Amino acid sequence: MARIAQESPGAPHILIVGGGYVGMYTALRLQKKLRRELRRGEVRVTIVDPNSYMTYQPFLPEAAAGNISPRHVVVPLRRVLPKCTVRKARVTELNHDEGWAIVQPLAGPPERISYDYLVMAAGAVPRLLPIPGLAEHGISLKTVGEAIHLRNHVLEQLEIAESTDDAELRRKALTFVFVGGGFAGVEAVAELEDMTRDATKYMRKVTPQDLRFILVEAAGRILPEVGPDMGKWTAEQLRGRGIDVKMNTLLESAVDGRIELSDGSSFQAGTLVWNAGVKAAPVVRRGGLPVDEKGRVKGTEYLTIEGLVRAFTAGDNAAIPDLTQEGMYCPPNAQHAVRQAKLLGDNIVRSLRGKTLKPYVHSNVGAVAGLGLHKGVAQTYGFKVKGWPAWFMHRTYHGAKVPTFNRKLRVVADWTLALFLKRETVSLATIEQPRADFQLAALDDVRPKERAADQAREPAA
Repeated sequence: MARIAQESPGAPHILIVGGGYVGMYTALRLQKKLRRELRRGEVRVTIVDPNSYMTYQPFLPEAAAGNISPRHVVVPLRRVLPKCTVRKARVTELNHDEGWAIVQPLAGPPERISYDYLVMAAGAVPRLLPIPGLAEHGISLKTVGEAIHLRNHVLEQLEIAESTDDAELRRKALTFVFVGGGFAGVEAVAELEDMTRDATKYMRKVTPQDLRFILVEAAGRILPEVGPDMGKWTAEQLRGRGIDVKMNTLLESAVDGRIELSDGSSFQAGTLVWNAGVKAAPVVRRGGLPVDEKGRVKGTEYLTIEGLVRAFTAGDNAAIPDLTQEGMYCPPNAQHAVRQAKLLGDNIVRSLRGKTLKPYVHSNVGAVAGLGLHKGVAQTYGFKVKGWPAWFMHRTYHGAKVPTFNRKLRVVADWTLALFLKRETVSLATIEQPRADFQLAALDDVRPKERAADQAREPAA
């Protein structure tokens, strides 16, 4: 039975579902524009998210490769939103007509909370296809936890290859498959290939020539965000580094770690990274909100939810019309999400004050991608940049855009130290089973007692 949370009567309550780009930046905007009202308790803002931090996702490939500490790519919500209520929980049900949501906290029974304004900013999750073995053996790169796991897993595969003479086991461990040729997939394969190449410098049996990296893309090109020319150049650069780029190719099976591709290839792989698209978070479908054929919330140019009052949306989980391109929708990237969130916050304030809402209009300024240390590709404002200058642009842009001065300083410190210190290539895979040694020690303590008891029960000869 859901428990009704205590609420202050009279004050409009703004519920933000999701603490990612849109959720955090919307709350920051409201905190700035409504600072007096929030201080007086005349307005309340609540953010509900399974994590109490916002993840700066463009830095996840670098975090997985060890260029940035994972702690520095997340922003604690409670620290930056002191005037808002942050709840680490999941929204499991919504009824916007009646203005309530069911929230499942970390522990205890679910709670029913009422609200006056809704912001659906739950973001996106990986879009998995019904490929045999994918769910069991694949991993995505959308969370900081996945970045940490992927780094430890890849380095552990090198350790396996270094410690065995079994040729088949070595080949499997040193084969890394990445599916998806968009930003996430290309940056992930490039950064991790760079890291593993560095790691082999300290090994005796594993060499860079032993590594096998494969990028699988269903379309006929990679990195469509930077244009066909830059995408072609990127593919040539990756192939020049020994990465096998397979276009017009599909993953058909990954059962028991055996990769089967549509081009007829079949081989064992110790690592399978899936970055082939995203879909709106499940809570969107459970909320009774209007959605399109892709499962995204139907939004308007004013960042309101189509057909509903006092309901807003933006970001990856929303289909927002792109007013600069007729018939198109805004792409699901950070560039749009941050700008949408600021306008969304302003439009909520305008709604509270009875003013006219403003439409969202933004022309895409381009894109930048990192391809490992000192390597990158970019297309911004019509200019095409590649190599070291593009890498520098990538770091400059994202270093400026990562939220809070605290995080900017920590990220720049990581990059600066990397200029003078060698990259750390130590696997900490044991952190994923922290109680294993403890349990083994406990088992060792039990075994002598069991043996003694068995001996006591044995009849004398």
